[in-house]
Amino acid sequence: MTLHPSIAAVRLPVRRTLARPEPRGGGRETVAVACSGGADSLALASAAVFEGHKLGMRVVGVTVDHGLQPGSAEQADRVVAQLASMGVDETLTARVEVDAASGMGPEAAAREARYAVLEQVAEHLRAGLVLLGHTLDDQAETVLLGLTRGSGGRSLQGMRPAFGVFARPLLGVRRADTVTACLVEGLEVWDDPHNADPGYTRVRVRERVLPVLEAELGPGIAEALARTADQLRDDTALLDDLALDVLSEASRDGGLDVTVLAAAPPSLRHRVIRRAALDSGAPPSELTRDHVLAVDGLLVGWRGQKWIDLPGPLRALRRDGLLVIEAPASP
Repeated sequence: MTLHPSIAAVRLPVRRTLARPEPRGGGRETVAVACSGGADSLALASAAVFEGHKLGMRVVGVTVDHGLQPGSAEQADRVVAQLASMGVDETLTARVEVDAASGMGPEAAAREARYAVLEQVAEHLRAGLVLLGHTLDDQAETVLLGLTRGSGGRSLQGMRPAFGVFARPLLGVRRADTVTACLVEGLEVWDDPHNADPGYTRVRVRERVLPVLEAELGPGIAEALARTADQLRDDTALLDDLALDVLSEASRDGGLDVTVLAAAPPSLRHRVIRRAALDSGAPPSELTRDHVLAVDGLLVGWRGQKWIDLPGPLRALRRDGLLVIEAPASP
């Protein structure tokens, strides 16, 4: 019997992810699959069961209830039942509290809470991998959103294929394939109302912006955006490694040698400044490029400035030929 192309498109990257040689924990290997009940995560869970069991793995389906809409608990129960019928070895449901007062916005706050609980689940299960169902379409949307923010190459890298315990096997798979795979396998897909709410920027990008780009510029826009993310990720990794070398060379007596930093190319110098600020306690969400450029002025635009205020609160200043980032003295 010939395997449907969409099912094959989902299973192949899952197989490659699960079969990679790195050790993923002691004893019988366990892999967790985050599943919301949408087409992407259901197709991922089905592929993980099929491919994971062939490799002798224990597959655990994990559903996170964010409690952000009426009936979320009942939906979580439905997903658990679906996962059990698909043949997972165990199911888990975790309810998280989304901090609406965090200042991050509901999407970012929900994502942070979700990843935190999934890390706890992985530790509890001793799972070496937690699979996430993001697709090529999600990647294209992320890159386009990063482009509109004008926040540089790092934001244009999109989502990483793997980080920590997490892996995204479907970043090269189109959403149309996950939807078709679920139809072919007879899996009932849940359509999250938030995914159709134009109040969310990502939804407007998905429903309005990308279709216009495809219509006006031709097909293949999503693939091109995802390909750009891959290329920038490789370039950024190299620049980050080179910046670490500069950071190591410049580090001296609790600061960074101004002469060494000033001689470095701007792309490396800016990375060193950002890394030094983060290491000193600057919150990543508050540290901006304007902060980095202002500190850079202490190195290549020195006019006797006293200091540069940074989030934390921190101050960057020149002292005895060093760039120092420290907490301001108490009054």
